[in-house]
Amino acid sequence: MVCLSNYWLMKSEPDVYSITNLEKQGKTVWDGIRNYQARNFMRQMQPGDLVFFYHSNTNPPGIVGLMRVAETDIIDPTQFDPKSEYYDPKSTPDSPRWQTVVVEFVESFPNFISLSILREKFNSDELILLRKGNRLSVMPVTEDVAIKILSMKN
Repeated sequence: MVCLSNYWLMKSEPDVYSITNLEKQGKTVWDGIRNYQARNFMRQMQPGDLVFFYHSNTNPPGIVGLMRVAETDIIDPTQFDPKSEYYDPKSTPDSPRWQTVVVEFVESFPNFISLSILREKFNSDELILLRKGNRLSVMPVTEDVAIKILSMKN
């Protein structure tokens, strides 16, 4: 599947890594993704693509801000670290299985956009996040949906 979107949504649990962490650091390697479909979406990202930062596994979950893809084709270093929960013994420096991106902070949204609000405004055909059984932590967002989400941030 070729994704023509320049917009994405990436999830993180705020107690693990939050928009506040990203704002303080400025940029980060988005490591630890161990789902092939999510990895393949990250392979499609280009520098300058915009990414909605979604706080997951919290009450309530939702979009809290915006990031930008700063670098692509980054080898995820956690796959080689036996002490990391993201260690992959089948991955080697000569044949890495997991690539990622570097993202940089753009803004925290003045208004939190909760999952329930997203469900009111969009359907599962418009936003992958809303599809029943979806567990992806990285997904494309169409330009039309992205523009609507951006209009909801204030």
